[in-house]
Amino acid sequence: MQKRKLGRSGIEIAPLVLGGNVFGWTADEKTSFAVLDAFTAEGFTAIDTANSYSRWVPGHVGGESETIIGNWLKARGNRDRLHIITKVGSDMGQGKKDLSAAHIAQAVEDSLRRLQTDYLDVYFAHWPDETVTQEETLGAFAKLVAAGKVRAIGCSNHDEKLLAEALKISAAKGWPRYEVVQNEYNLYSRGKFEGAVQEIVIREELGSIPYYGLASGFLTGKYRSAEDAGKSPRGKGALKYLDEKGLSILAAMDRIAARTGAAHAEIALAWLAAQPGVTAPIASATSVKQVESLARGARLTLGTDDLRALTKAGY
Repeated sequence: MQKRKLGRSGIEIAPLVLGGNVFGWTADEKTSFAVLDAFTAEGFTAIDTANSYSRWVPGHVGGESETIIGNWLKARGNRDRLHIITKVGSDMGQGKKDLSAAHIAQAVEDSLRRLQTDYLDVYFAHWPDETVTQEETLGAFAKLVAAGKVRAIGCSNHDEKLLAEALKISAAKGWPRYEVVQNEYNLYSRGKFEGAVQEIVIREELGSIPYYGLASGFLTGKYRSAEDAGKSPRGKGALKYLDEKGLSILAAMDRIAARTGAAHAEIALAWLAAQPGVTAPIASATSVKQVESLARGARLTLGTDDLRALTKAGY
């Protein structure tokens, strides 16, 4: 597979990032280890997580995903061959999104400890924080890069105004800039990337690793009615896509799947990876079989007519 650049960070990855949101949630440690082993065996290197994964689970406090990944890294001794991505900024019990310098300084140490590493390949501002200036946040990130604790920084869930402002501040201060953007983007939900954000990514030569590439599992094709929601713990999240637009997208995918033999998830990822400005989609898995399918999707090249049909579906 041809490697793709993550902005101007000097980091290059294959066109697939493994999402760690399921580790410690719908995948226990043993299952997570099997998934991680299968992912790296396929030749992929980029693993995405966040300090807040998985606070939404009753009894969890956050850091569960990072802890499992850290245990796996230690057990396998393969840290230098991988690209570890995590995030800061979600509410970790303080009652707000937090990108203050003090919180970032503490959170990075917590993430490094849980991940059992002394550096992060990419550290993301997970959500915008309206209570602090971007100067404060970017200044804190600059210190981490200077200290060698972070190789590159990125922003997640930032719109075009915030992204443009951040790039301007970094340039004026001589600080490291956001090299990677992580926004929601898939065949169904396109508004948070396509348009102004995508234009900035392309113009400024940024990397982009969109999340929800499979739309909470909807684009796997297994959720086609309200009754299907019970097929997995994430099933309810797929129901919001079950409308005329979503069914139109599935119909287009059905036709391509019937002709090519590719699974729906593979088609969805191949479409995403072919979009201008996209470096590599993020997708999670809870089984080795799912990892194998994701890998096929990363290697799948769709024809121009298929890409056009998918893009037009539902629009």
